[in-house]
Amino acid sequence: MSIPSTTVTGNELLTRERRVRHQGSGINADNLIGCWQLQTIWPKGQSDANALSGWLLRSLGACLEISLDDAKQLRLRNAVNLGALTLQFSGPGELAGGRPLLSFHFEQVKLTLGTITLLQRSLPAPAAKRKPFFALIHRDAGGWLAARGRGGGLALWTLRD
Repeated sequence: MSIPSTTVTGNELLTRERRVRHQGSGINADNLIGCWQLQTIWPKGQSDANALSGWLLRSLGACLEISLDDAKQLRLRNAVNLGALTLQFSGPGELAGGRPLLSFHFEQVKLTLGTITLLQRSLPAPAAKRKPFFALIHRDAGGWLAARGRGGGLALWTLRD
């Protein structure tokens, strides 16, 4: 399901975010499972979306895939594609708090061309205070997810069918 980026404005997300800081979002791990395609990004401190970055990441099929492993732990896979060339980062995630925060770190980077692995490397774990995260703002029943990243930008994804 894809929604036009104009459907949800940066100002609307800021209003939702203020409410979530006090009331929480109610988002749980089950709400996050799936492949989320990046639609729109708003840089830190901006109420207007960065149209060029959003277009570029959509063109590259930027996708954040969230799943549960056999031990019911969250796993994240962030990938972009250029034709048959795929660059992906993968690792564990953790959901904590009422807002909540989805913290994660990538353990592996992999570059593939079709079914051929061109590069596969382990990545060092960041210090606990430097772990990337998404402060989850809203998960809409219509199939979109909004969050603020560690760097301060806002992101809007849609759930891929």
